[in-house]
Amino acid sequence: MTTPTPPAPAPITTPPAPSGTPKRLGNGELRAMVAKVLADNTGTDLTPRNIAHTLNRSSGAVGNACKVLADRGEAEVASTTPLAYRATATTASAAAPTITPAPPRTPRPKTPKPTTPSAPATAPTPARSGARRSVVGSAGVVTGPVKRPNGMDYHPRLLSGMPDVTALRRLRDAGVAALLYGPPGTGKTSVVEAAFPDCITVQGDGDTVVADFVGDYTKTPDGEFVFVHGPLVRAMRDGVPLFIDDATLIPPTVLAVVYPAMDGRRQIVIKANGGEVVDAAPGFYVVAGHNPGVHGAVLTDALSSRFSVQVQVSSDYDLADQLGVDKKAVRVARNLATRQERGEVGWAPQLRELLAFKKIAAVLGTDAAAGNLVGIAPEEDRATVAAVVRDAFGRTVTPLALGARITPKP
Repeated sequence: MTTPTPPAPAPITTPPAPSGTPKRLGNGELRAMVAKVLADNTGTDLTPRNIAHTLNRSSGAVGNACKVLADRGEAEVASTTPLAYRATATTASAAAPTITPAPPRTPRPKTPKPTTPSAPATAPTPARSGARRSVVGSAGVVTGPVKRPNGMDYHPRLLSGMPDVTALRRLRDAGVAALLYGPPGTGKTSVVEAAFPDCITVQGDGDTVVADFVGDYTKTPDGEFVFVHGPLVRAMRDGVPLFIDDATLIPPTVLAVVYPAMDGRRQIVIKANGGEVVDAAPGFYVVAGHNPGVHGAVLTDALSSRFSVQVQVSSDYDLADQLGVDKKAVRVARNLATRQERGEVGWAPQLRELLAFKKIAAVLGTDAAAGNLVGIAPEEDRATVAAVVRDAFGRTVTPLALGARITPKP
C-alpha cells in the first residue's frame, strides 16, 4: 500500500531571502520575522521548514520561535503531523514592520589567530544564544487567552488599564522588577507563566539555601566532583526571567544572593566555585511571588526595596462563573471574601479551590464538593464556612470522611 503524497503547501507571499550567510540577529528579531511571515499568510498553515526556507534561517531556530509565539498566543498550532502553525488575531502585533533580506557577507581574508593560554575554569561563561534567550520588545497588547507552558489558557486581567500579561512584559522591557502578592491560589504563578513562558522558577521555602540558586558540586558516575550551576545562573546566562515563588519564605540571608543580579551591577560572584563571575545577559529579569497570610512569610525592607512595582493579586470570581463553576460555590467564595476583608474570618476559597470544586463535583457530586469546601477550611474558620455553605446550598454538609467498611453481600 502506497502512502499518499501530502499536498504541497500554499505559496508564501513574503519574498524569500537571497542565498548567502544570514546576518546575526538581535534578541527577538527572528521571532518578529517569523510572526510577519505568518501574518502575511493569514489563513495558511505553514511548517517551520516553509518559514525557514523563506527567511534563509535554521529550521530549528524557526521552530523554537514558532513555539514561543504559540505559547504567547501570538500564533497557534494548526496541525501536529506535520507540525504547522497559523496566524492569530495578535500575530500582526508581534511581527517585524519589515523584513530586510539578509545580504550575503563578503568573505574576509583569514589571518592566523595568536596562541593564547587556555581560560581558567572559573572564567565566566558567555551568554548562550537560542530561542530561550529572548527579550520582549515593545510587547503588543494581548487581546485574548494566553497559553501557559502546561497547555492551560490564562485569561488576562486589567492592570492599570492594560492586560496584566502586557504590563509584565513591558515592565521587563523597562527593567522594573515586580512583586506579586496575594493569597495562595489567586493566579500569581499563572500570570507569570503566561507573560514569560521561558521563565525559570525557584520554589521558595524555609529550607532554601544559596546553592538552590547558584548551584553546587555533584558527583559524577566516575567519581569526580563537578560544579552544576543553579537556576539563577542559568536565567542570567540565557537572558530569561527568574520567577521566585514564595520569595518571602526564603531566609533573607539566602535571598540576598539575587540582589547583585537585580541592581545596576547585574552580576554575581559564586564563592563556592572559586569566585566565578556571572554577568546577566540582556533579557534577564526577576519577578517574585509573596503570600502575606502564609505562616513564616516575611517581607523585609531589603526585599521590598528591590521590587519597585508591587501588585496585589486577588481571585477573579467573575472568571470562575465564566469557567462554569457552580454559582452557589462562587457565592460562598464571595461571601467569605467579604467577611475576610472585614476581619471576621481568615480564609476564603480562591480561584484554585473553585476550579477544584468543579472537578470534584463532576466526579463525586455537588454535596461532596461542598463538603470538601468545609473540610479544607482552617479549623478556626470551619464553623463559619459550614454556615455559609449551608445557606448557599440550602442543606447542611459535612467534611469528606471515610465511612463504615464495605461488607460484601453473601
